[in-house]
Amino acid sequence: MTPAQLLSRIQKGAVPPAILLLGPEAYQKRRILDALTAGFPEGSITLHDLMELSLAEIVDDARSLSLFASERLIRVANAEAVLPKGKVDDDAEGESAATSAGPLNEYLKDPTPGVVLLFEAIRFDFEGDDKRRQDRVLKFYSAVRDVVELRRYSSHEARQEGEALARRAGVRMDSETLDLLVEALGADVARIAVEIEKLALYAGSREVGVDDIAALVPDARASTIFALVNALGRRDRARALEVLDTLSRDGEYLPLALAFLSTQFRMALVARESGLKNAQQIQSHFTRAGVPMWSSRAEQVYQTATKFSKPQLERAMGLIYAADKGMRDARPDDRIVMEQFIVQLVR
Repeated sequence: MTPAQLLSRIQKGAVPPAILLLGPEAYQKRRILDALTAGFPEGSITLHDLMELSLAEIVDDARSLSLFASERLIRVANAEAVLPKGKVDDDAEGESAATSAGPLNEYLKDPTPGVVLLFEAIRFDFEGDDKRRQDRVLKFYSAVRDVVELRRYSSHEARQEGEALARRAGVRMDSETLDLLVEALGADVARIAVEIEKLALYAGSREVGVDDIAALVPDARASTIFALVNALGRRDRARALEVLDTLSRDGEYLPLALAFLSTQFRMALVARESGLKNAQQIQSHFTRAGVPMWSSRAEQVYQTATKFSKPQLERAMGLIYAADKGMRDARPDDRIVMEQFIVQLVR
């Protein structure tokens, strides 16, 4: 079952007696929790942890009748904690799991009316070794028919959701700024939602720009470097020096910024030499070559390729080489080397 399908059932009042949330996607989990808790009166929601209680104790709580609420939601955190510990073969594991899951299996044959058990197994992902562990979780909770997979958003899906969140929050931003926000936060929609709320308060009715993302989004070190790339792409020396000042004040490791610029100009040179005409062609070209490429990054490469001629890009690579060599010397410091690089590049 998808999160959207469960949300639809909740809206219709058709909440199942037991639900298993499987996967690490925090934004969809929060939406489900908000929808579920809205349907239960105050004081009727209980949180248990399978690291602290046994499954049998939680089932006993589900069977007990409350004097204060006829409908109850019992959240069960760390649902993975019931799995048998240690390495066992599949048959032994199945037998052990079946025995441990007995109280839950019996309960679900005749669940208490008005009680919803919500098992939260969010530790494991859907790939690699985690997938095998998820299969064990599914086997243990096989009696729970309603399993909701909380899969991480793809970059495209995260961008679509980010656009919808911005629209609902009344935040105006152009395509480039939204792409930057999604990329800076690694397509984590839960974090994107939080940052859009902050941007709504910070920007008010004005349009949010790249500089706002660089100023407000935490742990998005690359976002300020992107702003430097954009300024250099526009041949805007004053703005580039301002961004460099921001990088220096924030304690950015300037050789890393230079390395990013090197990659940017090298990709732009490849795009020029390959005759790529737009961002879509650039993204497709590098993706086929095995180089991950976001749409926003492809657009940046395209802008750089259009604003610098092939000889200028080759000159830029030479200046980057000289700046890198200068940063390896004892004097002058990295800030001065970067200033000289910017002045020479955009003159």
